Amino acid sequence: MSDRIAPDRTISLIVLLLLGFGMVMTSSVSGGELQRVVLKQAIFTVLGVAIMFIVMRIDYDFYRRPIVLGAFIVLTYALLVGCLISPPINNTHRWLVVGPLRAQPSELAKLAVVLFTAFSLTRLKGRDLRRRDLAVFLGVIFGILGLVLSQPDFGTATSIGLTSAILLFLGGLKIRYYGLALLAAIPGFYLLVYRVDYRWKRILAFFDSTTNVRGSGYQVDQSLIAVGSGGIGGKGFAQSTQKLNFLPEAHNDFIFSIIGEELGLIGVSSLLVLFFILFWKGVQVSLRSGTPFGTLVGLGITSMIVVQMLINVSVALGLMPAKGMPLPFISAGGSSLLVNTVAVGILLNISSHPRNPHEPPWYKKRYEKY
Repeated sequence: MSDRIAPDRTISLIVLLLLGFGMVMTSSVSGGELQRVVLKQAIFTVLGVAIMFIVMRIDYDFYRRPIVLGAFIVLTYALLVGCLISPPINNTHRWLVVGPLRAQPSELAKLAVVLFTAFSLTRLKGRDLRRRDLAVFLGVIFGILGLVLSQPDFGTATSIGLTSAILLFLGGLKIRYYGLALLAAIPGFYLLVYRVDYRWKRILAFFDSTTNVRGSGYQVDQSLIAVGSGGIGGKGFAQSTQKLNFLPEAHNDFIFSIIGEELGLIGVSSLLVLFFILFWKGVQVSLRSGTPFGTLVGLGITSMIVVQMLINVSVALGLMPAKGMPLPFISAGGSSLLVNTVAVGILLNISSHPRNPHEPPWYKKRYEKY
């Protein structure tokens, strides 16, 4: 492990700005009975910041220990199974309810998959993926995806799948495996999308926005109204009309739309710039790491956050079929916020262990030396 330096201040500042902005926008969107949402978000924000700075001090190499990672994977499986046997909420099994507390383990699954994928790739030490290695890896990943899809939570499963694919590509997976994955995805698309009525209707509504605007296309239609009515400068803070029972989940999955309505193009552009800086710094920090595991975990965490952001924004702008996905650090929701702050804490620790600047990056050397 390389000598330790101060964690990256830019990443810390960007995340704190995003969390603060999320608190402000949550208070704008929420009112009346939803004031409890603001209070819960404030508690989770403070807790998340505290956890981020605690995790920042834990050596990231700790997560590469087989017993630690194995326990993390087992815990993730146990929590996901616990969701399936818990009482349904809104006809889904996405939450684990313990007394007054409610958690969404699928958020934890995202981080678990990043750590497990990075660990699996570094264990190979540059060798081509053997069938046995690939079978073990796919067994764990598909097991998690299967449990998430059973909740059902197609959006989170998509996010996990995309993040894994990106990390595998960056880790050296040969292109031919992606061709095989696409072929395998065809029956999956048929069973999970085409044969599921409400998902297929969302696909049809995406390709024809005038179809069923009171049904499957309602949320995206109302979202576009919100974003479009904001113009350049927006209507002003807390002046949204779409949040008044027109746009469902305005404080969560569609908070980006309310930002566009209240703060306009200037507001959403500023927000996207912050995410771009976070992405850029995350990649820089990852590539400066002195170990393959540090680089892959950093790139995986950065991808995890950016993929989730892109899905949320794309849905709000009608660039993707409707799919529930919180906007990282901004949307109301404790599980997503806590997991993302833990992930950033790991990224900050990676930033404090850069390689010697006089040494070439590890990925330009032969893996066998490691």
